[in-house]
Amino acid sequence: MRTIAFAMCGSFCTFEKALEQLRVLRETYQILPVMSETAYSTDTRFGAAASFRERVESLCGREIVHTIPAAEPLGPKRLAEAVVIAPCTGNTAAKLANAVTDTAVTMAAKSALRVGMPVVLCLATNDALGASFKNIGLLMNTKHVFFVPLRQDDPLNKPNSLVADFAQLPKTLEAAFLDRQAQPVLG
Repeated sequence: MRTIAFAMCGSFCTFEKALEQLRVLRETYQILPVMSETAYSTDTRFGAAASFRERVESLCGREIVHTIPAAEPLGPKRLAEAVVIAPCTGNTAAKLANAVTDTAVTMAAKSALRVGMPVVLCLATNDALGASFKNIGLLMNTKHVFFVPLRQDDPLNKPNSLVADFAQLPKTLEAAFLDRQAQPVLG
């Protein structure tokens, strides 16, 4: 059974969608959970950090990787065969596009990319069609980076916002293993 790293960063409003897909992926893959320090420790109106950590660790049967030093060997030691970032915030996408490695999630992605491992981004950001667009464009042209198909989630009230169709994550991961990009943008 393949192992994937399932990394979460701070789009807290999409954590439930991410956890739903984590349950789906767990049926096919062993999961190495990774969380950014913010996702690991921040309580929000969407839930307490300790509760999310407990749920993730229970689903995965492993402790969460949440520090840069713990995430660094992921690629070189082949601790996983792909990295999924779900949710991937605009902030994390910008860091990846500009080679900033300052969280466990960005280190996991960098570690994977340096050995040619697929990195699948399940984007959720309110400024995707604004300030984050250039970074998304850079990443769409980056070898071994794949996007879960995405769409505007509220065109009238949040015209710059895009959110991935989380249900497409398993298919996108399968396509990434074949070095193919799923259609990245839905209507």
